Amino acid sequence: MANLGLFSGTKTAKSVNVSFRLPYYTHWGQSLLVCGSKPVLGSWDVKKGLLLSPVHQGEELIWCGSISVPSEFSGEYSYYLVDDKKNVLRREMGKKRQLVLPEGINGGEHVELHDLWQTGGDAIPFTSAFKDVIFRRTWGLNIERSPGIQNKLDKEVDAVLVHFKICCPNVEEETSVYVIGSTAKLGRWKVQDGLKLYYAGDSVWQADALMQKGDFPIKYKYCKYGKAGNFSLETGAHRHLSIDTSKYPPSYIFLSDGMMREMPWRGAGVALPMFSVRSEADLGVGEFLDLKLLVDWAVGSGFHLVQLLPINDTSVNGMWWDSYPYSSLSVFALHPLYLRVEALSENLPETIKKEIQEAREQLDGKEVDYEATLATKLSIAKKVFEQEKDLILNSISFQKYFSENEQWLKPYAAFCFLRDFFETSDHSQWGRFSCFTEKKLEKLVSKDSLHHDIIRFHYYIQFHLHAQLTEAAEYARNKGVILKGDLPIGVDRNSVDTWVYPNLFRMNTSTGAPPDYFDKNGQNWGFPTYNWEEMSKDNYAWWRARLTQMAKYFTAYRIDHILGFFRIWELPEHAMTGLIGKFRPSIPLSKEELEKEGIWDFDRLSLPYVRQEIVQEKFGASWTFIVSNFLNDYQKGRYEFKEDCDTEKKIASKLKMLAEKCMLLESEDKIRRDLFDLLKNIVLIRDPEDSSKFYPRFNLEDTSSFQDLDDHSKNVLKRLYYDYYFHRQENLWRQNALKTLPALLDSSDMLACGEDLGLVPACVHPVMQELGLIGLRIQRMASEPDQEFGIPSQYSYMTVCAPSCHDCSTLRAWWEEDEGRRCRYFKNVVGSDGIPPSKCVPEIAHFVLRQHVEAPSMWAIFPLQDLLALKEEYTTRPATEETINDPTNPKHYWRYRVHVTLESLMNDKELISSIKDLVCASGRSHPSIEETETDEQGNQETIVMSTGKNQVAKGQEKISIGKQLTGVPRQEACVL
Repeated sequence: MANLGLFSGTKTAKSVNVSFRLPYYTHWGQSLLVCGSKPVLGSWDVKKGLLLSPVHQGEELIWCGSISVPSEFSGEYSYYLVDDKKNVLRREMGKKRQLVLPEGINGGEHVELHDLWQTGGDAIPFTSAFKDVIFRRTWGLNIERSPGIQNKLDKEVDAVLVHFKICCPNVEEETSVYVIGSTAKLGRWKVQDGLKLYYAGDSVWQADALMQKGDFPIKYKYCKYGKAGNFSLETGAHRHLSIDTSKYPPSYIFLSDGMMREMPWRGAGVALPMFSVRSEADLGVGEFLDLKLLVDWAVGSGFHLVQLLPINDTSVNGMWWDSYPYSSLSVFALHPLYLRVEALSENLPETIKKEIQEAREQLDGKEVDYEATLATKLSIAKKVFEQEKDLILNSISFQKYFSENEQWLKPYAAFCFLRDFFETSDHSQWGRFSCFTEKKLEKLVSKDSLHHDIIRFHYYIQFHLHAQLTEAAEYARNKGVILKGDLPIGVDRNSVDTWVYPNLFRMNTSTGAPPDYFDKNGQNWGFPTYNWEEMSKDNYAWWRARLTQMAKYFTAYRIDHILGFFRIWELPEHAMTGLIGKFRPSIPLSKEELEKEGIWDFDRLSLPYVRQEIVQEKFGASWTFIVSNFLNDYQKGRYEFKEDCDTEKKIASKLKMLAEKCMLLESEDKIRRDLFDLLKNIVLIRDPEDSSKFYPRFNLEDTSSFQDLDDHSKNVLKRLYYDYYFHRQENLWRQNALKTLPALLDSSDMLACGEDLGLVPACVHPVMQELGLIGLRIQRMASEPDQEFGIPSQYSYMTVCAPSCHDCSTLRAWWEEDEGRRCRYFKNVVGSDGIPPSKCVPEIAHFVLRQHVEAPSMWAIFPLQDLLALKEEYTTRPATEETINDPTNPKHYWRYRVHVTLESLMNDKELISSIKDLVCASGRSHPSIEETETDEQGNQETIVMSTGKNQVAKGQEKISIGKQLTGVPRQEACVL
């Protein structure tokens, strides 16, 4: 912020010359522009903004421009990268800059603003994860007032007032920030004689110095200096400040020097689904209040972060299918599964206490029994509700909660009532309630309705879930632990959100993922795709509300399948598998484009290519049965599918009917797979909305339809295939992400991470870097095409690194799955020519974990299962049973539970010590206990954060931390 109103004086108000100066390397045809809130800067119309001019200064390209303004001028401004028509190519991230002239400035005087381009990474210290958790002590500093020296400027000849400003979020107690440099005013490099900066709030430190024009050029750096004499100088080259003496020099220079250049802050964390937690107090599944124990264990183990999977209500089908945490019934409501029924009341009757204890023993199984656990909790909760409903629902705390959440809470409660009344979540089956209106909603939730207590019960459950999760979240913050949530890419098509906001979704489509590491055949998640055009009309209000709700509990979040915000894999609603899809948005192949290339037989390429020989080969002796029931003659030796089975859903339905009549000669699953293969034997997918547009089928070269083409057609289609998937969409996808993602990021101050695994377009990582989004690196899913295994020591800073995640096998299971791969890893990564152990012994686990904690990545986050592999006694359970999800199985039962309680883990000092030693030895920040006290009310110990000492592991000094001013903003822009 260029706050020029720090001084006072009594001079005549006249025009003042204000110059902008920003270093930035551009590509040919690009320019920088400054646009702001006042007409002289375009009134936020970029087309009317001030176009800057480039000047080479040494190795830098400086963009400059100036305006004349009245002395009382104030306003906001930002910089933009534009093309030669002033179309925005890139905009600064972060807050708008403030420009306020000092009172009493002389007319004709010159003010020079020295700015640096703001990237998304620059805003990371201002996220709640850092300002409210990691660096919360710094953010609690008192604001100091810098002594003004305006009047001294009047008396000095050839003097320039320089305003120094630096952002330094990590300052320990009794430590000050100084600027030292080559002039006497800056101490001639002696910190004791340097310029002390004053704390201005928001991690900003600033001070003024009166420099003689003969002092320029000036070299300087920022540093920290403690009362105990501890001294920390910022890294990197000297900063330079010069003035152009050939022109009228400035009277004021205001430096916005960005972040203090320190060794990058690095931390570690543990990941575990809420349902997988096991404690002595839970009822068959992990509960929100268990997070307090998990946080205690994390602190002891040196972890600053606990990561969860989605925790929203998924009660769509009323069965174990609802264990899938990414298929939300409501993106706002919390899941009743995680409720601690014992905490509903301080006055539980003995009968209910006994029922809870009996249920705890019955549900304490190896895995989660989703249906029994949820039914038991709701049954007990209803009994408590009958006892305390009026007391709770008339309380001030509930009324406050209701007023803040009624916009989603009332539709949610009404939906749950209708779901149970009609015995289906498919709201198209709800008669006159199928179409949502506010009038119908108010009637459903009316206090006069006979079912009002059912509505109130859903309010009651959500209120208690909110209270319990809030208690756990505040506990984590006070312990210096970030609670990281998960933002699912989709919602269930039979959800509250599709009922209330049907125009925001394309209900005739499904969301999925093309073939990638997780599933070679692609995935069909069944979610409707988003209508981004409609969402943009109110500036993505639904998304902003989601993020605002999440921020009540979390200080960081993971964006599930962030590639979907660039482009989504869209399938027709009638598809059951994930292969025959297209990207939305995308530029299709036009009929004209194909015809110019000599491709004209579009029916041959876009209809299933079903030859008699193929049918005979697939179905053997039963091929005539298949033909008679599923196919019609089309051309000589070729068939087409009958109308009642020309989609995957129709085929599945007909097969089910034939199976019920015992007419199938082979297994239903095998016949279904083979028929689906025939249906997918195409080369081009015709656009259902425009028959003159086509999309190449993924992996088209694998089809016999392609293999039977002439060489010319093959060559043309291969070229167009690679152009479609890897070239022509890049700019479109980049623009799409830059429209949607900033709306999410601006909705809260949470730290944002993106799951960027799979088939990653080239535009993704530059956009994530620009927006300050942290990516994900899994070692077995190497991002470099020539690598089988990722190299953690080469990961970039703006990443989370992990040996595994919930969508793949654990470290132990992965090690045991494939002997050949295990041997290659042992030789190429471990560096041993010996025979690797067949099991993932603790020594192997320690090696892999150490690789990751020593990586340059901002975060190293480990699934708890991988941490337990450090100790042999925790590896008696078969490794395959520790897998959370199998992405190849659309009906996977998400029910993994840790086989040891948190209380037992808390008592295992040996394991805790082993993990903490790894974290500490790597130089990563870790919570440290200052003192352990328990007061009369039972409050826990006070925690002080270890954030500034020994944070760089040996060998990591080469982490890039400086600003590389290129057309793509600096690769390692964020230094904390």
